[in-house]
Amino acid sequence: MLSNISALVSLIVFAIVLFGIGVWAARQSASGKQFLLGGRNLGPFVAGIAYAASSSSAWVLLGFTGFVYSSGPSALWMLPGIIAGYFVVWFWAGPVLQKSSEKNDHLTLTDFLVEGASGKLERFIRFVASLMIAFCFTYYVASQFQGAGVAFTSLFSIEANVGIILGAILIVVYTFLGGLLAISVINTIQGILMAVVAVILPLTVFIAVGGFSAFPEMMASAPPEYSQVFGGRTGFLAFGFIVGLSAVGFSALGQPQLAAWIMASRDEKARVSGAVVAISWACLVFTGMAILGLSARSLYGGEGVPESVFFAAANDLLPAVFAGVVAAATLSAIMSTVDSLFLVTGGAVSHDMGVAKTLNLSEVLVSRIAIITICVFAVVITFSFEATIFDRTIFAWTSLGASFGPIVVARVLKHRPSGLSTLCAICTGFGLSLGYEFVFDSGPGQIWARIMPWIGAFAVLTWFAIAEKRNNQQSAIEK
Repeated sequence: MLSNISALVSLIVFAIVLFGIGVWAARQSASGKQFLLGGRNLGPFVAGIAYAASSSSAWVLLGFTGFVYSSGPSALWMLPGIIAGYFVVWFWAGPVLQKSSEKNDHLTLTDFLVEGASGKLERFIRFVASLMIAFCFTYYVASQFQGAGVAFTSLFSIEANVGIILGAILIVVYTFLGGLLAISVINTIQGILMAVVAVILPLTVFIAVGGFSAFPEMMASAPPEYSQVFGGRTGFLAFGFIVGLSAVGFSALGQPQLAAWIMASRDEKARVSGAVVAISWACLVFTGMAILGLSARSLYGGEGVPESVFFAAANDLLPAVFAGVVAAATLSAIMSTVDSLFLVTGGAVSHDMGVAKTLNLSEVLVSRIAIITICVFAVVITFSFEATIFDRTIFAWTSLGASFGPIVVARVLKHRPSGLSTLCAICTGFGLSLGYEFVFDSGPGQIWARIMPWIGAFAVLTWFAIAEKRNNQQSAIEK
């Protein structure tokens, strides 16, 4: 009872803080540039922590922990790809994104993608990309709302649906008010809380089960494949499993909500320092959640719902008051992804699709209307379709990565695809992602779902590049 009261009080206090930040940021976010990119004035610590919190949140604390809990050490093959994805985005693609954004006044990733197009084709690409973003982010947001439902159920023993609605309302309020400026401050606070929890809770569970000495007994009592480094897979199945999990991290190249933090960084120095902050945070948090997943397996023996072991461990092992504080803070932290998804969707509708210009309304107003709309659809999906937090997040993540990531890679490699090439590559990546999610066999570690959409999109870009080169050579000969 005391833990529940502490959690409730902590959550109310945190909600008041979030609302206050939103009101403050609203005064600084009158223009589209301020609302969507915070005036391109984010320092390294804020940009780095906000990026990390936006890319992780509920799927790491609940989904990844549950994945390790149920799958064993083989789940850790995901970590090299995740960390590599941070390096690639910040150090390889980051300079191009940042410079192009400043030079051409880009407010969104879509602005960057359509540089090779013009006229009706440009508008159509913007429309298609915006629909993809809205579709994928609806699923992505639904996974985070599901996490909120799990948190409320674990903390207060209330219906998950009530928790989902409460979490949705809180996130919409501060995102609606303050845009990226509010989100950056709030995500920084949430990111710090997540890092603290990622140290305290895993360490507590690890000590409670007896440290390293408990793991041999736990592995012996689990199914044989649980303790194996490839999860019982051999040959091509093992290779496919490794590639499929590792490839998850590289989809960060095509995430509009993550590109925003790069584009909003104050300068090159802030971007480089922000990268160090983000990568350090990721190493700390993912390592902590991996330790928690394995230690919790020793504690609970595989019983219960995997994505609930995070809160179960906090309630069972931490002092009542502190468990409530940590759990309530974590509930707030899992919201840190949704706010950036809302903001990017609002920007896609108001800026990329040109709705604000067509209706002669401000981009901020149209963005806020879009935020409310996507929130409603996400809540409906959360209620209507059963899926794990992990599965929902990975689908949205890989779909957008395969749709936009190959274009980003091409641009970094000094190739500017034509408008038609960009459109076909985006549609190919997205179409194959849908196919491998709902129709085809994805293979071990979902390898085909991870790599085939990228291969298809790259094949389209390559074909167009060769055709364009031939046409240019032919034109030169004729002249």
